[in-house]
Formats: sequence, C-alpha cells, structure tokens
Amino acid sequence: VRMNREQLIEELKIDEGVVLTLYKCSAGKNTIGVGRNIDDRGITEDESDYLLSNDIDLCVKELESAFSWFSSLSDARQRVLVNMCFNLGLSRLMGFKKFLAAVEAEEWETASVEMLDSKWAKQVGLRSTRLRDLLLEG
Repeated sequence: VRMNREQLIEELKIDEGVVLTLYKCSAGKNTIGVGRNIDDRGITEDESDYLLSNDIDLCVKELESAFSWFSSLSDARQRVLVNMCFNLGLSRLMGFKKFLAAVEAEEWETASVEMLDSKWAKQVGLRSTRLRDLLLEG
C-alpha cells in the first residue's frame, strides 16, 4: 500500500500550521515552515542552496527594477552588485549614491574608490577588496 503523500502534506499543514517566519514552538524550539525544528534539525545543504538561489533571484529582480542599466553590465559587475545587494539589502545599497552613479557612468576607478570608502567595506573586510577587484577587472 502506497501512502498518499499529497494528502499527508495537507493534513500536516492543518495540524502544524504554516509559518513562514521563525517562531518558538510549544516546546520552546526555534521553528519555521510546517513544524521544522531549526534548533535540532537545522536545514540541509540542498535546502540552503534552494534558499540562496531564491534570494539571488530576488536581488537580481530588485536591481533590474531599480537600475535600468543593471542588465547591460558585464557578468562580473552584475555579480558585484548582486553580492552587495545580498549583503546590504537594496535599501542600504541605494545609500551608496556616489558608487552607483560611478557604476552607471562606467567610471570604474571612481566606483572602486567609493565602494571602499564606506563603513560596509570596513565591516566585510576582504570581501570588499575582492569585489573591488572584480569590479575593476569587469
């Protein structure tokens, strides 16, 4: 006899609920989704990769929407902006006005200086210099 997996999923969603943000279950464990005990079970590498891929897609959509010139950048320069957007969020990235203006104007030296002249660069250390190099190499 084969179990009706789809029916079980619906039953578990009813019994456990579906919560898309972290919460404490009745046993006090950090939980998400349909009763996923993050404290004891965590997530798998495949699940982490799935979440990462979704987050990258969201960053790309946000950047394409915010900057008409984003899609015309080279692969390397798009990756720099996605990396920064992923780390900072779009609203904080938008605060890098001189950097973004230099990128739009294709003034890579200026953009690289502006990128490193920030609290963010000090916080992320080698990440910022690696991204600067990637931006300059294009």
